[in-house]
Amino acid sequence: MRSASTHRASQAPASPIGRRVHVIGNSASGKTSLAKRLASALQADFVDLDALNWLPDWVGLNEHDPDELARRFEHATRGDAWVAAGSYRQFAQRTFWTRLDSVIWLDLPMPLLLWRVLRRSWRRWRTKELLWGTNVERFWPQLALWRKSDSLVYWIISAHHRKRETMLADMVDPRWGHIRFVRLTSVREVDDFASAVEDASVR
Repeated sequence: MRSASTHRASQAPASPIGRRVHVIGNSASGKTSLAKRLASALQADFVDLDALNWLPDWVGLNEHDPDELARRFEHATRGDAWVAAGSYRQFAQRTFWTRLDSVIWLDLPMPLLLWRVLRRSWRRWRTKELLWGTNVERFWPQLALWRKSDSLVYWIISAHHRKRETMLADMVDPRWGHIRFVRLTSVREVDDFASAVEDASVR
């Protein structure tokens, strides 16, 4: 963990990570689950960045209307206490990283991510679970690595090392010197970290 050089006046004393937090990581790393847990512990709003991006029929604002997505991110994080889940690194840096207290980076092993995404996609497809209001999971395209835009399996494999290098660079970038970066590399570390935040928040 890299501590911020100064503490914001609005930071709650009981919180070891501040009150404006971004949980980031590759697909199926557990961003949403951890962010919800932290938001509950911090009594902060939970912000699902995917929900702000995805329109019906899997139309993403990040590609079709990036200015609108940036506006949505700014609006959702305008308060003093929130935990955002989802990467969208370029949009996040553009809209709310200047106001962040902490980035929680879930850097889990690639084999675990691949297993999780296949298991999750299969469950969502079988149950016809609605995602972000109107979209339905498509399982078989995940296996079609040659259809790059449709396969989360391809995305995890192709983006894993690039995301890691990018995040390591961000951690030493002077622009983000005010942010605490927490890198978690195993399921055990994630659970221990969440428990520590919960314990500190009730003292």
